Amino acid sequence: MSEPAGPDRTAILQALDGVVDPRSGKGLTSAGMVRGLVLRDGRAAFMLEVAPADADLYRPVRDQAEAVLADMPGVEMAQVVLTTEIQAPTPSPGFQVSPRRPLPGETPPARRARIAEDPQARLHPMVEAVKPAHVTKVIAVASGKGGVGKSTVSVNLAAALARMGKRVGLLDADIYGPSAPTMLGVDGDPTFDADKRLNPMEAWGVKVMSIGFIVEPGTANIWRGPMASSALRSLMNSNWGTADEPLDVLVIDLPPGTGDIQLTLVQKLVIDGVIIVSTPQEIALIDARRAAAMFDKTGAPILGVVENMAYFVDSSGAKAPIFGTGGARAEAERLGVPLLAEIPIEVALREACDQGRPLAATDADSAAARAFVELAGKVAG
Repeated sequence: MSEPAGPDRTAILQALDGVVDPRSGKGLTSAGMVRGLVLRDGRAAFMLEVAPADADLYRPVRDQAEAVLADMPGVEMAQVVLTTEIQAPTPSPGFQVSPRRPLPGETPPARRARIAEDPQARLHPMVEAVKPAHVTKVIAVASGKGGVGKSTVSVNLAAALARMGKRVGLLDADIYGPSAPTMLGVDGDPTFDADKRLNPMEAWGVKVMSIGFIVEPGTANIWRGPMASSALRSLMNSNWGTADEPLDVLVIDLPPGTGDIQLTLVQKLVIDGVIIVSTPQEIALIDARRAAAMFDKTGAPILGVVENMAYFVDSSGAKAPIFGTGGARAEAERLGVPLLAEIPIEVALREACDQGRPLAATDADSAAARAFVELAGKVAG
């Protein structure tokens, strides 16, 4: 007996073209309004991105598009996420050079370019930022550099907090490289509540939301900054808790750097504390300083520094500081914050991440797991 055919992409795009875009008068497909169409396992979903002022105008359009999707053969679940795009400000002139002209007979000095700071892009405490509904505490895990193990820290911190009995959520804010679904071993299609908010998935006692649940597996999210920021806002506004069962802690796993995603986060979300993750070597610490400086400008308190890949224990039991020693501790002292944890390099930790079984939830006896539990105890209050 043959398997039933899944949703047909061409037929769905043609059907969605019968839904009129109120601004252009064209069908949604012809108007380029069908963003990130996902078709898998009987699920059809896409993002409908509009200007903030048009949100009310497009709500009926979203409902009509969902109804069209639901009527298509092979579609068991239809979802249309209405998101709003914030237009970026026009940048001020970027490069400045010395205006002085050389004197007669003088060799002109080499001109050095300088990048002028855009006044519109300066950070300050974000008065419009709010917490998600029914969330008590928000902790962001950040780094200025990729590859330092920030997602490993985020996932295991969330798992350790859940093991302590806390109601915990994990927001995977890395729109371009989501890793929480793999590290937590969870897959599936998130549903919507009555208010059209995404319902997080659950694993190891942690509520988790990631763009990895929404886009096609293995595909590249080739999105400009505004669309990535819009996707993040939809994830941030997920159904994290209720009045009867509020979330104790929401851990946010940020992507590396200080770009659009980080700016969207600090503009829209009240952050109770930031954990900076780094490895011991100087090149990682340089980027960690940039991340700390960004959050300092927004008024978000730095809770402390976590040194990942701090050392490796060899067969004799001796600690081998492969990437150097003392760097993160010195950086924490420079920032005036505590060194919250030193996470060793362990094969078991790497295997646990690959297998979707957080070490903090499955092996309380390992040195890395104990470090995560100690970290959770320091930030839980």
